[in-house]
Amino acid sequence: MRKTVCSFLVVVAMALCASTVKAQQNAKGLKDAYAGYFDVGVAVNMRNIADEQQIALIKREFNSITAENAMKPGSVHPSKDRWNWREADSVADFCRRNGLKLRGHCLMWHNQIGRWMYQDSQGNLLSKEEFYQNMKEHIFTVVNRYKDVVYAWDVVNEAISDGNGPYRNTPMYQIAGDEFIKMAFIWAHEADPNAVLFYNDYNAAIPEKRNRIYNMIKKLKAEGAPIHAVGMQGHYSIYGPRIEDVDVAIQKYSELVSTIHITELDLRANQEMGGDLNLSTEGVQITPEVKARFEKQYVDLFKVLRKHKQVVRCVTFWNLSDKDSWVGERNYPLLFDAKYQPKDAYHLVKNFNPKEE
Repeated sequence: MRKTVCSFLVVVAMALCASTVKAQQNAKGLKDAYAGYFDVGVAVNMRNIADEQQIALIKREFNSITAENAMKPGSVHPSKDRWNWREADSVADFCRRNGLKLRGHCLMWHNQIGRWMYQDSQGNLLSKEEFYQNMKEHIFTVVNRYKDVVYAWDVVNEAISDGNGPYRNTPMYQIAGDEFIKMAFIWAHEADPNAVLFYNDYNAAIPEKRNRIYNMIKKLKAEGAPIHAVGMQGHYSIYGPRIEDVDVAIQKYSELVSTIHITELDLRANQEMGGDLNLSTEGVQITPEVKARFEKQYVDLFKVLRKHKQVVRCVTFWNLSDKDSWVGERNYPLLFDAKYQPKDAYHLVKNFNPKEE
């Protein structure tokens, strides 16, 4: 009888131990699973950092934060003599309180920027001198305000064309050519010599655009632009880009820079890719085949990113859950569903076996 009781107690103890181990594993997040590889970040909105459930999820899973919209030039500096710090300060304070790294996004972008930066009240383009004065004041003011907590800045965002010509024909480019990109990096570096400075763009793994980005960075670095790193936005889909192209792009950019971040990662269940704002949010039916494609694309992508851990230093998901996603929850883009619960893909990405790589 005593032997039976002892055996029963041993079985109970083993079950409790297994349960404890499982609970401890579940308590660890993506940041813990990838501690030997790279930081894992997330873009947040104001709702995310005001809700206790979402805050707990952020703190468990991630160790780098990006403000989705709050630090963009149009948000913090809507007009020449008006600054709006409320939301940007909220994100920065959230990171300070919780010991989280903060990526600054972004200093110069042709979208979500006040037109006052580059044109007068009649809609005429400013002179290069006036534009540079506005740009320099903006960069110095923003960078200095957050230099205690921001470790990296997306200095210039999406300046490369998707099609004709190497550069987008934006008002900034019309005024100053590619020199405005160089000057933005120079002034950001002067404002905070310790910050890692990124050129950030989408479709950066597509060979044609990859080459245009590469050539731009090589040219401007030769002219003295302190471009330290490349941000590959990672607005992908379950159909593309080819993982081989991501692999080659990382290798190619690492010829020029020592740091690469995947800055805005999501995988749409439709055929669309990139950062085009004219996107479809209707989504598709998540059939078993679509779900399997979604999981395989995430698994294959992270395998390549782990392969390049010496240069890939951070991977940032663009939004916390499908509910928050800019591409719409019906596009099924993230590892957490609309109820902030992990999908099967989350576990596949998190519970990889290093011995099989």
